Amino acid sequence: MPALLLAGPASEPLTLAEAKAYLRVDHDGEDALIASMITAARATVETLTRRALIDQKWRIVRDAWPASGLIPVPVSPLRTLDRVALIDAAGVEIEVPGTAFNVDAARLPGLIRVDRGAVAPPPRPLAGIALDITAGHGPSAAEVPAPLIEAVRLVLAHFHEHRDLAGPAAAFPAALGTLVAPWRVARL
Repeated sequence: MPALLLAGPASEPLTLAEAKAYLRVDHDGEDALIASMITAARATVETLTRRALIDQKWRIVRDAWPASGLIPVPVSPLRTLDRVALIDAAGVEIEVPGTAFNVDAARLPGLIRVDRGAVAPPPRPLAGIALDITAGHGPSAAEVPAPLIEAVRLVLAHFHEHRDLAGPAAAFPAALGTLVAPWRVARL
């Protein structure tokens, strides 16, 4: 069940000023580079933990409703189910009422329960169901757990210090694994 990013986070877990202070950079010559490294560091921590740090909009595409009625959400932590639509052969989306779904956002990964008696089967056999969700810890860095912010800082510093290296010399510091281990979301 693929998940497609519809809209990334509105902000990053570190501002450019915070990142420059952490890296001890006191000039503006590397601002664009550091800004791109902040994004790459966030994406790396998200990949390592299987978590969206700051709220993002995702689309889960399915071929059919599951027999169990349970849809495990591939992006964590699930915050809201924003919209469900059936997609016909012409690509037209037909909205499904939200009353046919229950969301368990307390689980990791989150679950969406479908009342199969209240929803129609998809009009086309492949990719006929689209579930739009919001996943993340909150709309800003203030809601992201401190160890995950520190992990972003560590990855950022690593990228900044080792930008010309490849191979074992460029391996992440061991402290990164320790920081992210308690926050990893297990695969189902």
